[in-house]
Amino acid sequence: MARECDVVVLGMGPGGEEVAGRLAEAGLDVVGVEAELLGGECPYWACVPSKMMVRAGDLLAEARRVPGMAGTARVEPDFTPVHARIRDEATADWDDAAAVERFTAKGGRFVRGRGRFTGQGRVEVDAAGGAETFAARVGVVLATGSAPAAPPVPGLDQVPYWTNREAVSALEAPESLLVLGGGAVGVELAQSYARFGTRVTLVEASERVVSAEEPEAGDLLLEVLRREGLTVLTGARARAARYADGAFVLTLDGGEEVSAEKLLVATGRRPRLDALDRAALGLDAEARRVEVDAHLRAAPGVWALGDLVGEGAFTHVAMYQADVAVRAVLAAAGRGEAGPGADYRAVPHVTFTDPEIGSVGLTEAAARERGLTVRTGTARVPDGIRGWIHKAGNDGLVKLVEDAERGVLVGATAAGPMGGEVLYGLAVAVRAAVPTATLRDMMFAFPTFHRSVLEALGDLTAD
Repeated sequence: MARECDVVVLGMGPGGEEVAGRLAEAGLDVVGVEAELLGGECPYWACVPSKMMVRAGDLLAEARRVPGMAGTARVEPDFTPVHARIRDEATADWDDAAAVERFTAKGGRFVRGRGRFTGQGRVEVDAAGGAETFAARVGVVLATGSAPAAPPVPGLDQVPYWTNREAVSALEAPESLLVLGGGAVGVELAQSYARFGTRVTLVEASERVVSAEEPEAGDLLLEVLRREGLTVLTGARARAARYADGAFVLTLDGGEEVSAEKLLVATGRRPRLDALDRAALGLDAEARRVEVDAHLRAAPGVWALGDLVGEGAFTHVAMYQADVAVRAVLAAAGRGEAGPGADYRAVPHVTFTDPEIGSVGLTEAAARERGLTVRTGTARVPDGIRGWIHKAGNDGLVKLVEDAERGVLVGATAAGPMGGEVLYGLAVAVRAAVPTATLRDMMFAFPTFHRSVLEALGDLTAD
């Protein structure tokens, strides 16, 4: 027999956990289903532990910048405290007992098992204690997240490569590392390991790293990575993979081979749609996302959020959507209004490399594809007074994308020291459609990195 409840949340990553917890606090009978750790990828294998690695690597890089600036310094990398901090502080040795207790204390019921949405408000769960079926009176929230996507390279499925999970839980930095994929995950982990002495070779099929970013930002990062000693091969496709005698080997176009002690595959992620009844959601066999309306409704009594809906595979997107979903579910339960729907005009994201690359809204290319009349303005961080003062490690730029007809920013990139923090003001400008004339008339604190925004605004008038 199916157990009745008000809401089933299938997938308890950051977005799902937020929805389930808040609905339970509101007094609904909520069942949260998760096959792995409550909290999902971000706190245990992605955002948090990887940024601990980044922070440690940045400290090493800063210490190496002391000569010529502030005296002398001797740097001896040691990965041991990095692993210990990830294990003890971030993940509790990959134990979610505290997270489960936090959720159940709010009144929710947690079921650990592999769930499947079968339509009509029903979720079947294959749990350790046996199969269970739940019938939701109000509805089901789908938040099953995504999984690493490996490219169809012959032999790759036969070798024990790393994903981000193995990379952030490693006990020590390997002597050498192949990184397949130059997106955000690939470049962050590649640079971090390189700063601990690992010999890194990064292979990227596109002509530049972080190809989703503005070309200027990708070119800047590529220059820095190569300067730091990483071997970065762009426009290079892997045609075969093998593992023998303790070494991974990738065969590239043209027959060139590269090898290393470890291989990290960081070529993107794929939404977990296998836990969903596609027919019930109107999805065909080739669908790569769940279609939702502005209030995240996928079908009557069904809501979806996070990586499933394809608006950005970021924790902050899932948490933003959680607010929308909570209001929508409570409204369906007769407890208030749904309120405003989701607005994706100003989705921010940050690649936590050095230089840090923060972006929001549309790139120049995306804006032109939408038929906008585009003007761009660019400023180099080293040319600004704060960048000049900073000197060592001051690589960076600010690029603005303006809808010239409306006179507002529709996109921006802030690359450089604390680029993700500089991004905040630009995100507000894009989201609120602040006129560029108003931005030019503002006072920008001196001397700051964000004054490069003022210089880039001045460059807009040059078109």
